[in-house]
This record gives sequence, C-alpha cells and structure tokens, in this order.
Amino acid sequence: METGSNDRIDAHVRRLWRHRGTTLPVPRRGPRHQLSLDTLLDTAVTLADGEGLAAVSTRSLAAELGVSAMGLYPYVGSKEQLVALMADHAYAAPERRIVADEEPGPASDVAPGIDAGCRLRAALEEWVTDLFDLYVAHPWLTEISWATASGGPNEQDWLERLLSILDEGGTPVVARAAVVTTLYAVVRSTAQTAAAYGGLDADTASQWLNQTAATRRLIGDFDARYPRSVALEQPAAGQWRDLPRASLRQVVALICAGMQAESETTADNLTAEG
Repeated sequence: METGSNDRIDAHVRRLWRHRGTTLPVPRRGPRHQLSLDTLLDTAVTLADGEGLAAVSTRSLAAELGVSAMGLYPYVGSKEQLVALMADHAYAAPERRIVADEEPGPASDVAPGIDAGCRLRAALEEWVTDLFDLYVAHPWLTEISWATASGGPNEQDWLERLLSILDEGGTPVVARAAVVTTLYAVVRSTAQTAAAYGGLDADTASQWLNQTAATRRLIGDFDARYPRSVALEQPAAGQWRDLPRASLRQVVALICAGMQAESETTADNLTAEG
C-alpha cells in the first residue's frame, strides 16, 4: 500500500478517535483548521436527518457551512470517510444512554432476586430499544451498508455493550456471533419499517385498507386459502405504527427462550453421559 494511502487512513482514524486518545491531523501547509469537526458533523447529521443521506455531499455541506467544497477535504477526507464520521457521530447522539468509557453491563433496573434468564432478557430489551430509537432519530443510518461500518468508538460502544450483556448473561461463546448478527438485523429492519410507517399519510393507509377489503370480497375463498394469515392478531386502530418497536421485545423473548432451551438440552445430555 502506498504511503499516501496509509497517511489518509491514519488521518481518518485520528478523526474518528479524536475524543478517545488521538489528535486531529494538522495540515502540512495552508491555514490551520477554522471549523470545529464536531460542529461540522452536527450540521451534516442534521442535514441527513431532514433530507436523507443522499442530500449530503461535500458541496451541500459546504454551502451550509459557508465554505468551499474543496475546503472541507482537510476536515473530513473523502465522501465515504465523511459518511463514516457522520455515522459514528450519530451513534454518540444524546438519544442513546451509553456514556463514553462507561462500564457496560446488564440492565440495572432488574431486582437482584430475578433469575439470570430474566436479567438477560431485560438487558437485551433495553439494548435493542435504545438502538431502535437511535435509528428512528437518524433513519439514514440504516441506509449505510453493513460492509462499511464506521470503525469509530461510538459505534464500537454499542457492540461492546451488547457483548458484555451476553457475557454477563452466560450466553455460550459459540452462539454470540449469531445473536449479535440477528439482533442488529432485526433492529435495523424494524427501524426501517417504522420509518416507512411514519411516512404513510392517511390517504395511503386508507387505500391499503380498501385494497385489503376488496381482495377479501373478490377472492371468495381467501379465508379458506389463508386461514392462518386471517387469524393473525391484528393491531387495534391507530396502534399499527407501534408494531415495529413492540416486536423487538418478542424477538428478544424468542432468542432468550431458544438459548435457554439449548442450555437445558446440553445440561441434560451431559447428565445422561455422566
């Protein structure tokens, strides 16, 4: 890898970890930085929150800040690096409850007498709802590919907190990667669904309900063809927008129940072998 490429990567890592032990890169020539990187990223995140990630470019951001597009490069690097900086900055937003350098652990609001399974479930429920709320506040975060995580400290905090919960809850090491992947995927998809629901106006919702009614009317044996779908519990009027967030608790319950069942099966097998 060329030295110039290494220098650009080092500069990006310095920007990401500027509050956790590194210092911002200083231009070798030209004027020193006049803008605060945190202020710059606040502006970029606000722009993405209001208009979507596609609206964020060096040109649009420069216009918001009153500088030239080329003038932003020393602050953020490439467009891809800008997005990574924005993402990690958003993961540290006030909406979440994680505090930098805070020792993560299971939920503290569960009474000590409650069994470990309940404590694990409560801690996981808190983690998924915290992350869900963050994604709802910054829906563009779900547009960023899983293959391009920011690599920054604030995003790393979320993973470390989750792994700490699983560790404290006695989750088997071999199961942790699968649980992590599943929870991130579920939170991401439910937040996307919540965002889509939030964008539906009354007319669109009414059209969907009218089409459903027309389908049931025109397909005479619809109920017989799809009895389980028809019997599926439907939310009360006005509550369907709450389904994505509520479903997270059910997913956590299923995962915990599955891990508990697996643990009991393993224990029974060991007893039988002994």
